Amino acid sequence: MTVKDTCEVTAVHEDVVEKVQKGLPDVSGMVQIFKALADETRLKIAYSLTLEEEMCVCDVAAVIGSSNATASHHLRYLREHSLAKSERKGKMVYYSLADAHIVDLVKIAHDHSLEKDGEPDGQ
Repeated sequence: MTVKDTCEVTAVHEDVVEKVQKGLPDVSGMVQIFKALADETRLKIAYSLTLEEEMCVCDVAAVIGSSNATASHHLRYLREHSLAKSERKGKMVYYSLADAHIVDLVKIAHDHSLEKDGEPDGQ
């Protein structure tokens, strides 16, 4: 059975709309997170950092099959958007995801992508 994409009648539930509008936050910060992760290379890097908590630029470059400069560019973008952090250790720079929230977002996105047709169970 297929469900139509639109209502057959127009009936705005004012109480629901008002409640949701009052609870709706400024989403600009969330937009920046999803924009940063919408790039396939940056998402591969982020996912790699869920598998290995900390990686140097050279290792990230090898994983994504790029130059160190390209890897560094993507890592810097993630850091500038508060999704990753870096630490210099001697002559090496190591990156990790900024916090558990970012780890969770990446893992949840992966889990969701594995679900049949992207639909939650029972739908």
